[in-house]
Amino acid sequence: MSHAAPIPYPDARPTSPPPAATPPLSADQRAQFDAIARIAHTEAALSILPEKAAVVFSRIGKRLRALGLPDAATYVALIEGPNGTQERENLISALTTNVTSFFRENHHFEHFANQILPTLERRARAGGRVRLWSAACSSGQEAYSLAMVILEQFPEASRYDLRILATDVDRQILTAARAGIYPADLAEQIAPARRKRFFNPAVGEHEIEAAPELKSLIAFNRLNLMSNWPMTGRFDAIFCRNVMIYFDQGTQKKLIDRFAGVCSPGAALYLGHSERIDPASTRDFQQVGQTTFTYLPNTEPGKSGPQQE
Repeated sequence: MSHAAPIPYPDARPTSPPPAATPPLSADQRAQFDAIARIAHTEAALSILPEKAAVVFSRIGKRLRALGLPDAATYVALIEGPNGTQERENLISALTTNVTSFFRENHHFEHFANQILPTLERRARAGGRVRLWSAACSSGQEAYSLAMVILEQFPEASRYDLRILATDVDRQILTAARAGIYPADLAEQIAPARRKRFFNPAVGEHEIEAAPELKSLIAFNRLNLMSNWPMTGRFDAIFCRNVMIYFDQGTQKKLIDRFAGVCSPGAALYLGHSERIDPASTRDFQQVGQTTFTYLPNTEPGKSGPQQE
């Protein structure tokens, strides 16, 4: 059978041209990128590869406009200089993405509610201490989601020694998180019954505000995960989601080891959907669900801990 050339249908669309290649960096641009990447790694252990240079320059372009600076060279001189401390913080905020939502990756909250919270409630009612940590909390939706889950099952939680620590490196985003005010369209992420119980109309039009009972459970504080941690007690659950993607493998392992140092036995660790713990690299955390881990100290690497349904 012969193979005739295909007949083009009238509604056939032309093939899209391939995306234009990113032009190579000039020597000056590469030096500027290297300086920014070096500072980002020193300040917050961010691992930024050269192929991300276009994104980096786009992000710092906003900082140039905010500061009224003429070019990237002037900006680099600022952040490398003695007066650049505050701007180095702003740089880290610009290079990281504050993308979050209420009940994002909801299976984590379901696991916490079903597998972790009942034990913690019993401990709290018996006079024990319960601490939870929303690391890299961004604008607060994760911490408020956790507080909603707790108060649904344990309405008197604020009367007991149960608190959520919510931290982020970005001071501005923490101010927004403490306020707990969100555009009303974000309420669509929250079930109607929860929305009615835990949020009030805000002063601004088309805004909602977290109710006082939610806010009473949460302390928002600035923390760079790569700096010293001032916390002295241990945590019963840590949410650190979509953070390790910014780090190289060595830094990821160091962070996991540091989490092990502040976890109570049996504590839960929740990571982002694309983040993993190499079972050969730690004997402390065992996977019990999708991006869900339990702290089981002195467990041999590679051996699975108890599975939870």
